[in-house]
Amino acid sequence: MDAGLRADLIQVAYLVAAFCFILGLRWLSSPRTARKGNLVAAVGMAIALVATIADASVETYIWIALAAIVGGAVGAVVARRVQMTAMPQLVALLNGLGGGAAALIAVAEYHRESVAHAGGSLPPVLAVGVMFSAIVGSISFSGSIVAFAKLQELLPGRPITWPGQKALNAVGAAVALGLAVYASFDIADPLLWVAVAIALVLGTAAVLPIGGADMPVVIAFLNACTGLAAAATGFMLDNTLLIIAGTLVGASGTLLTKLMGDAMNRSLTSVLFGAFGGGGAVATGASGEALPVLEISPSDLAAQLVYARRVSIVPGYGLAVAQAQHPVRELADLLGERGVQVSFAIHPVAGRMPGHMNVLLAEADVPYDQLLEMEEANPEFPQTDVVLVIGANDVVNPAARDDPSSPLHGMPILEVDRAENVIVFKRSMATGFAGIENLLFHDPKTRMLFGDARKSLVQLVQEVQAV
Repeated sequence: MDAGLRADLIQVAYLVAAFCFILGLRWLSSPRTARKGNLVAAVGMAIALVATIADASVETYIWIALAAIVGGAVGAVVARRVQMTAMPQLVALLNGLGGGAAALIAVAEYHRESVAHAGGSLPPVLAVGVMFSAIVGSISFSGSIVAFAKLQELLPGRPITWPGQKALNAVGAAVALGLAVYASFDIADPLLWVAVAIALVLGTAAVLPIGGADMPVVIAFLNACTGLAAAATGFMLDNTLLIIAGTLVGASGTLLTKLMGDAMNRSLTSVLFGAFGGGGAVATGASGEALPVLEISPSDLAAQLVYARRVSIVPGYGLAVAQAQHPVRELADLLGERGVQVSFAIHPVAGRMPGHMNVLLAEADVPYDQLLEMEEANPEFPQTDVVLVIGANDVVNPAARDDPSSPLHGMPILEVDRAENVIVFKRSMATGFAGIENLLFHDPKTRMLFGDARKSLVQLVQEVQAV
């Protein structure tokens, strides 16, 4: 095939792939079209891979074939075996691999230039691309790995801090950037490797002090960093599709970071440098005694639910851990058959990543029209007979609304305490990710149903069937 025609066809294929990415991203914004969006984006990626392999500059296909076989096999196994509850840490891990890939490409291009033009300097566009991809990609890689380890509970979810942390991070960032700039003017391989090593340490040091409560924002932010690193790699390689795809990821990640921050009333600087989260004190009354906790049995709750007019279910990470999405859908179906109006109230940062609860409930085939976002759900609570809070904590804590001294103050919450009755499913009275005591659990209208959420729901379904 003529070289010019091949190049034109590759660019057309890149244009089609870019269209698939944009359309897929658009459809991913709604639970109704998310599966279709994911499929369209995957088709776009397949087109992009074939077009890239068809480039005339490819000299051998052996390593490409080996990488495709290994990567495809790993991806297939992961897709089939990873539980929905582990999806947040999988997202963090895959995002980190993207950042690491961008950094490795930058190092490879720098090494190629150092061999071809030893002692010289990099062209300006290539220099910026190499520096940005190497530093930001490395930070995203190591930061995402730490986020994965925290979510997987390989590392403590609480903030890990040390004296002089912010100053050391600032010095490290300045040194890494300085070395990268110097390396672009005087090509020498070891300099960029040192800068990359410092960036890896910096990414680790930046995420270790971040607590579990802020993980949704961190994941979105690191996703944006990986996208921008990929876009810089596109400029470095003069690859149009990589520039478009990286920009899409960077822009969507940035917007998602802003939305998640707003949902928690947290600025990005307070997330990255605030070391938010820790142990909370036990709630006490005015005279210092522990506040009472009222419990309820599954049989009593079943009777209450059957005779209710409106029931709202608030899912949280505890529901995901217990893998209770299927029993909760069965409960909702049973109540619906008895004429009870059932809805699910979704907080933007419920779980450990944006959209975690939507994905979990979609797996259980919960109808989309039963899912209410926070802005839709809050006006409904005063007319709701019973709210079932299943594994949620910080997102329903009234201290965020009522207590100016609370670290959560100002964070938008699901105002379940305005409902007539509140039932909380929890294993214990432990605090949530933020480590803040939840006074909702001591409210006179609240009843606690202790135990594993899945087992409690299965028993509750049986009790409802028996009423």
